Amino acid sequence: MSNSVQPYLGFKPYAIDPKYRFAVPPAWRPATGEVLYLLFSRTHEMPMLKVLTKAGYDERVEIVGNSDKDEATKRKILGSLAMLCREVNINEQGKLLIPKDLSEKAEIKPDSEIMLVGRHGHFEVWHKPHFERSQELEMNQTDELGIL
Repeated sequence: MSNSVQPYLGFKPYAIDPKYRFAVPPAWRPATGEVLYLLFSRTHEMPMLKVLTKAGYDERVEIVGNSDKDEATKRKILGSLAMLCREVNINEQGKLLIPKDLSEKAEIKPDSEIMLVGRHGHFEVWHKPHFERSQELEMNQTDELGIL
């Protein structure tokens, strides 16, 4: 499935196994063989992982390229994006492996509960307590457009 056809919606609790793998919901899986990118990030000062398709990664590169930043700043931003991303694939059982070092940075432990969170063009993987705090903060923000 390409995120340009159907956006990632909702949030779901999932378990991560002892080998740092979790089952990706079937509707969120890319086409067979398509590469995904894990992007280490923070929201509300809490660590998490964004899961991007190739198109999602390329969109971020395009945003930087089209920005009014000077060339040195663009190179720095693109370098940071590349450094913080890891290529991953979903295996035949529909599971995605989080490299141990990224799991530790995101405070995701083996045999624990995680949250998969749809964010329209990508989805996120959260340590459950961090997600609960993030959700509380987001629900207390002003909805300036009146859509929530």
